[in-house]
Amino acid sequence: MKPTLPAQILQALAPWRNAPAWHVAFSGGLDSTVLLHLLATLANTDHLPPLSAIHVHHGLQAAADAWPVHCQSVCDSLGVALRVMRVQVQPGASLERAARDARYQAFTEVTGAGQVLLTGQHRDDQAETLLFRLLRGAGVRGLAAMPVQRPLAGGYLVRPLLHVSREELEAYAHVHQLRWIEDPSNADPRFSRNYLRHRVLPVFAQRWPQAVASLARTAEHLSEAQGLLDELAHMDLHAADQPSPFAWLPIPSLALAPLCELSDARQRNALRHWLTPLTRLPDSDHWASWLSLRDAKDDAQPVWCLADGELHRCRGRLWWLPAVWSEFSDASVSWPDPQYPLELPGNGRLSATGNAPAGPLVVRYRQGGEIVEVPGRGRRDLKRLLNESGLPGFVRGRLPLLYQGEQLLGVPSLAGLWPATRERWQLHWVPQTCDQGLS
Repeated sequence: MKPTLPAQILQALAPWRNAPAWHVAFSGGLDSTVLLHLLATLANTDHLPPLSAIHVHHGLQAAADAWPVHCQSVCDSLGVALRVMRVQVQPGASLERAARDARYQAFTEVTGAGQVLLTGQHRDDQAETLLFRLLRGAGVRGLAAMPVQRPLAGGYLVRPLLHVSREELEAYAHVHQLRWIEDPSNADPRFSRNYLRHRVLPVFAQRWPQAVASLARTAEHLSEAQGLLDELAHMDLHAADQPSPFAWLPIPSLALAPLCELSDARQRNALRHWLTPLTRLPDSDHWASWLSLRDAKDDAQPVWCLADGELHRCRGRLWWLPAVWSEFSDASVSWPDPQYPLELPGNGRLSATGNAPAGPLVVRYRQGGEIVEVPGRGRRDLKRLLNESGLPGFVRGRLPLLYQGEQLLGVPSLAGLWPATRERWQLHWVPQTCDQGLS
């Protein structure tokens, strides 16, 4: 016998019973109304985390202005605190996506460390999501549809109703005489999801009554398959996560050789996993650029341009450069007092140790032809020194050089590649971290 709806909810939320707080994303619609009522009722008999509701007001239609009042009335009747958050939806090609982005940004702001944001998506929503992404040509990760839980800010987003049908939610709402909002935009077939919900899935259900349940079950199978692909990616990336010869360079990198030993499909799987936190991934047609980068000649330094940065290949390694790396200014920067670190615009920090020359000094960047004094080796061509070091080309143009007038006084020690000067002082450069370029 199938468990009651309250029992299903308690089972689904068992891993988060000790969370500091539960927040319900409360639109006022059927799904979130049932979810909030279930949790508020269970809180009377079970020990649950503190419960509150969050209503996000997008301001996209006049009817929505009355919804916060309705939500407040429902929350008052249940004894649940409500927070109304008004957001600005950025104009763009997809109003649905823009509204979703604004909504989840609000959810991120309210979800503290270890806290849980609960949303009301149900089994029918899952089936729609799978069908929608299938028609867009999504891969396994996309077809896995909505996960039951995922990280959000310092806590989690959890969907405890994903195994519950809309029919069950409506039955619960009618038994408990709940009132909810019917969003007029949900009936507009111009929106792709509404078209699937009102025009496509009903036709499927006439021919295959279990269509929605079957689609949702398929999403579960694909989620399990994606989990296995993730495990495989972890194994392959572990082999490629070899120490960089430039440990001081704070950007993600991988050894290329272990990846080249894999099949093309495993290479793409590992790279998708590695790149996912760093950039929006390319579609299938653009993966040909990976093959061009991988197979370029050894002395080449190919670049694969992606949505949020670039993937470089240099000296047998892959290096990820976020878009912010291209934003630094190579203009000269004055350094009045080397006793204090110097912030370089878009290029990290420069500091000096030992008896550094007195100011005023100037930091410049390479123009070509620079000569530097190297203790024990005399005057050396900087380009030759950099070639000997194997320093990646994308770093060389950012290397800060210290001048006094027109005299080149010093180059950063680069983690010991150059010894201290005769005067026993050194420059130390900490480049801009990759994290500074990520949202």
